[in-house]
Amino acid sequence: MNKGQLLLLILLLNQILFAVDVDLKKMDHEQSKLENTTKMYFGEQIFQGNFKDNQQLRYNPNYLINVGDVISLKLWGAYEFTSELTVDKQGNIFVPKVGDVHLLGLSNNKLKDKIRSSLKRVFNNDVYVYADLKQYQPISVFISGSVNKVGLYNGLSTDSILQFIDKAGGIVRGQGSYRNITILRDKNPIKHIDLYQFLIDGKIDTFQFRNGDVVLVNPIENFIEVDGDVNRPYIFEFLGSEVSVKEVMYFIMPKPTANQFMLTKWNENREVTSSHSFSESANIFVKNGMKLKFFSEYYVNNIEVKVEGEHQGVKKIILKKGTTLYDVLAQTKFTPLSDIKNAQLYRKSVANTQKQLIEVMLKDLEARAFTSDSSTVEEADIRNKESEMILKFVERVRKVHPLGQVVINNEDDLDEIYLEEGDHVVIPKRSNIVIVQGEVNIPNALAYRKAYEIEDYINVCGGYGERANKDKILLIKTNGEVFQYQSESFFGSSSSLKVEAGDSILVLGKTDSKNILIASSITKVLYQVAVGAAVVLRAF
Repeated sequence: MNKGQLLLLILLLNQILFAVDVDLKKMDHEQSKLENTTKMYFGEQIFQGNFKDNQQLRYNPNYLINVGDVISLKLWGAYEFTSELTVDKQGNIFVPKVGDVHLLGLSNNKLKDKIRSSLKRVFNNDVYVYADLKQYQPISVFISGSVNKVGLYNGLSTDSILQFIDKAGGIVRGQGSYRNITILRDKNPIKHIDLYQFLIDGKIDTFQFRNGDVVLVNPIENFIEVDGDVNRPYIFEFLGSEVSVKEVMYFIMPKPTANQFMLTKWNENREVTSSHSFSESANIFVKNGMKLKFFSEYYVNNIEVKVEGEHQGVKKIILKKGTTLYDVLAQTKFTPLSDIKNAQLYRKSVANTQKQLIEVMLKDLEARAFTSDSSTVEEADIRNKESEMILKFVERVRKVHPLGQVVINNEDDLDEIYLEEGDHVVIPKRSNIVIVQGEVNIPNALAYRKAYEIEDYINVCGGYGERANKDKILLIKTNGEVFQYQSESFFGSSSSLKVEAGDSILVLGKTDSKNILIASSITKVLYQVAVGAAVVLRAF
């Protein structure tokens, strides 16, 4: 593939990716859904099986006695009697010498008085009563709607709604509502549950279920995504078509440093953002699918940079925007072992670019692997096996993360290198070691020898391995510069590259492929991975 064809392929890939991106954004905008996000929904962590195996046996004074409940009764004095009595289908218990005592619908706190009044019809005041609701009615409740396992679940009439939903596997992520749950009895809604009351304040209504009740978890309708300087960075559901940012702040608990928020919304399939202070929170309203990010005005004008390696100072520093690498090095306290001239800078945006470049090469490699022609059946079989190996190789490469190193040499003006948020400045330790790795017989770390050249270090490591590609030998300097050395080239004689203490020598491997284009693509990928991530991979 020539440069023109490669450029055309990259442009086509970009167009496809852009079209897919637009379609996804349009779909999200029209449906107002965030199902594909990795961010957690507020509340989804509660249904992990911690409720389903428990039973609610605690005393509830307002509980209404029902058929099947078990009453523990003890009488003493002029008449003695002890037993556990079950409320029958007529709502009665039978007490010997007293007869039927009707309890159906009676509140739990009136149980003792009811039995005492019944005893007075037969006995005088010399009979004393102890009565307690020992066992609640076993029931079955239907759990329906947006739960993971719709079905009929057994429990007790005093069990909480949390237990029943947990038995049903919890609420379906991104589909079920935590704030709009309906309990139906005889097909009529009798209660609405908002689980945010439990999640925020720990409050949950005590509710008495009956056999055949239905718990309906309704679909989620409106929610927003919250991020930034908050203690609860989740996706939050809200009732109604819109809610003020001030109301949202009650749920998300902004950190003390936060005093600004950014609102992101859709406008004609495009994201539009606006920034506001907390004083505007009561007058700014959010709607379904919008995003809120909270931050401190302090961080708007500052960046956080890590300074690591051989130095005497803090590892994280806050700097004004516009601070240069020279400014940071000028205020860094070095040690006698600090290798100042080889200071290293690692940047997230550079790492992302390196990752994207590798991904383009991988897609090109995949395309070549699946479009290679075969003239015979035997050759087709070889191509298929080779394609499988290429896919495994691609999978391994995609797991590699480039370092994002910004190469700096002594000729660069450090006062012109402006730092960005998240930059890593590394002060290497002076090293007297040269690392030799890759396709050599004995990869090793060797003491630096002034008179040694690249071939000398390789020979000390047992020489080249059988798979060594002598046209792809890399000398990586401590500051990140990369030079290619060709052992058998007249122009690449050992005298042209000088090995220094702290350098690394990487010997890349050959690619076992009869397809010249595929071999070339794999070699480029290996080269980029070695340079960008300092990792030596084998193709097959």
